[in-house]
Amino acid sequence: MPTPWKPTPAIKITLAAHAAAVVGCLIAPTIWPWALGALVINHAVITTAGLLPRTTLLGPNLNRLPPDSVARREIAITIDDGPDPEITPRVLDLLDAGSTKATFFCIGWRARENPALCREIVARGHRVENHGDSHSKAFAFFGPGRMKADIAAAQATFTEITGQAPRYFRATAGLRNPFLDAVLHGLGLKLASWTRRPYDTRCADPETVLQRLTHNLGPGDILLMHDGHAARMTDGQPVILAVLPRLLATLREHQLNPVTLPDATQ
Repeated sequence: MPTPWKPTPAIKITLAAHAAAVVGCLIAPTIWPWALGALVINHAVITTAGLLPRTTLLGPNLNRLPPDSVARREIAITIDDGPDPEITPRVLDLLDAGSTKATFFCIGWRARENPALCREIVARGHRVENHGDSHSKAFAFFGPGRMKADIAAAQATFTEITGQAPRYFRATAGLRNPFLDAVLHGLGLKLASWTRRPYDTRCADPETVLQRLTHNLGPGDILLMHDGHAARMTDGQPVILAVLPRLLATLREHQLNPVTLPDATQ
């Protein structure tokens, strides 16, 4: 039997603040400016938390590998926004050449358009995890019903195509709202973010992208890259294809072991 959802202290405070404001205004209507001010401050804090992809204020969030994984000198490469029929096969070949396993946070509708490619990711020993069905830029504004429907649709898609149910979810751009934690709990998923983000959907300079990924690189880091929506270099090539071989070489130099998120956290 699943355990009940437990809100974080920040969400408990939010719920309590709303209840107190309602009760307070009913008992003493003249305090409404103070109650409104308190709610505005509360909403500002909660909204800011939703804009911080690595925070745990709104719920558990895997933003670094656990201590046992760190002790094994493990690191996780996560690749978002695919599967892309042009780029993902080439990324898979580069990972194979480096004997490296990665975690692909895929989009539901893209998986339905490229089911064989999604199965290929798993067949080569990688993991497919849940990046939502629509990958909507408005995801952080979804209510709980729409949020659940979007994530559940992707979950069903990946499970049917690959035969493996995803264990992790990553929101579009990492942005979310207070509804997400309860939704993920109900679907049996865990939120995952990252330690290092190179902004490789906007930055097409491989030197800059590599520097952002490797500066002070160490065990336990979760690296974010993109096959879908990858920025293009001046020759038209996706930046991930130029960065990935050099990144894998850097991991070998530092004796870091790339693993999938489920392997690091099981």
